[in-house]
Amino acid sequence: MIMVLTLLPSSSMPSLSIWEIFSFDSFAHAFMFAVLTYLMIVGLKKQYTYMRVQLFAIRTAFMVSSMFGIAIELLQHFFVPGRQGDIVDVLSNTIGCIIGILLFKWIYQL
Repeated sequence: MIMVLTLLPSSSMPSLSIWEIFSFDSFAHAFMFAVLTYLMIVGLKKQYTYMRVQLFAIRTAFMVSSMFGIAIELLQHFFVPGRQGDIVDVLSNTIGCIIGILLFKWIYQL
């Protein structure tokens, strides 16, 4: 779902002023990646097949989510007409990953 939403052509996005797009876009990226990272940590912590992954669930989720965000921006830049990769989006994705980790730690009190 995250990949589909982030790879939509820019013509399918709502037309807003530059400050509204920047604010909404950054918030949307951070929110989606916070949810992704949080759910990934929960899933990795609850699996018992790979104990090493369970032990390093937070690090693994952060790395996978961050790399996924970078991959999406590269795909947008090189393969999606009408879209371009943006370093601000990568930063928003990473901030969202950190928020997801903080949310997990707050809920589970680790």
